[in-house]
Amino acid sequence: MEKCDVAVIGGGPAGAAAGIRAARAGLKAVVFEKGPFGRDKVCGDGLTPRAVGALNELDIALDDAHPIVGLRMIAGKKERELAWPTTDRFPDHGAVWPRRRLDAALIDAAAKAGAEIIYDTEALPILEGGRVTGVAAGGRTWLCDLVVLAAGAQGPAARILGAERELDEPFGLAIRSYAESPRHADAHLEACLTLRDEHGTPVPGYGWMFPAGDGTVNIGVGALSTMRGFKKLNLNTLLDSYRDLVRDSWELGPNLERPRAWRLPMSAQKRHGPGWVAVGDAAGLINPMNGEGIDYALESSMLAIDLFENDPASAPGEYDRLVGARFDGFLRTGRRFSFLIGHPWILRNGLRLAVGTNSIAKITLQVMGNLVDNTTPGAAGKVMRVADKTLAVADPLLRRARAKA
Repeated sequence: MEKCDVAVIGGGPAGAAAGIRAARAGLKAVVFEKGPFGRDKVCGDGLTPRAVGALNELDIALDDAHPIVGLRMIAGKKERELAWPTTDRFPDHGAVWPRRRLDAALIDAAAKAGAEIIYDTEALPILEGGRVTGVAAGGRTWLCDLVVLAAGAQGPAARILGAERELDEPFGLAIRSYAESPRHADAHLEACLTLRDEHGTPVPGYGWMFPAGDGTVNIGVGALSTMRGFKKLNLNTLLDSYRDLVRDSWELGPNLERPRAWRLPMSAQKRHGPGWVAVGDAAGLINPMNGEGIDYALESSMLAIDLFENDPASAPGEYDRLVGARFDGFLRTGRRFSFLIGHPWILRNGLRLAVGTNSIAKITLQVMGNLVDNTTPGAAGKVMRVADKTLAVADPLLRRARAKA
């Protein structure tokens, strides 16, 4: 039996950020990663300005990442290319950083800060009288004052803690591959908002081209579970269809690897309890509008450790309160909105509106860039706050009238 201050389950961006923050605060932190060092997490690889801001706060150099100045949005024949906004909260640039390299940089920083990293080992929380007292991993036991769940919303650790996703809430599926392209150094992310399945049905989601700056682009598509026929949606076919759409404009070479899919949890039944907190994907902190969650993962992990350092006893409850105040309104609105765009006729007209004028497109840009939360000023913040109140009233109807699977 061993002891530490903080045990972190999961070595992705959320878990590594928790390890970095804890070790730099002088806490004894152990991070458990069930995969080997350098394991590759399937992802779009895009970093919003919000994510870049969080990496800056963690003093992670982005020299290895490809800088991105804005977003190109395509809806049918309409195309708008906008720069990331300049604010006093976030940088005016994003990046593309393939996850194998991003995750390695973060976990290396955690180890350099003094956190112990244990690979190829799955840790499970130990519950005693309703309180988490530590973790069991690899035949050994660690007692600690805080367990940070950073392993996503699926798996045995989430089941033990009751932190699985809420079954009635939307979730997403995505698939991606890589391909060579002479436009690999493009300075904009590209998002096609008008996807259709093989039957011609509009798909609530988008296709993306994320230039990595290393000779390749990340190409992928994502879809929300609120569409009719979601269970029969063939992601490989959808990706092939999108690939045909962008092949010529991006001069794409063949896929460099087999397309890989993953699930995007967008809710969590619980995100804290006595002796533990859930961060990032494990807490359901994923934007339903774009499937992005790296920035929320980094922010929530740093917040959890800062609160624990200040007062271990109150940290889990205070964490839940502050995360809720910062993100719940926006994410809740996104989940409710996804019920609306699950209806094809609403989706078609809504997408025309989303990029129809420059002023509305700027709001769409902020939503797609995770730049909106409870403190966002200006039109985007006001629109989301009004939408949160309006959709709260309509929520029962939205759920009853959702597109049938």
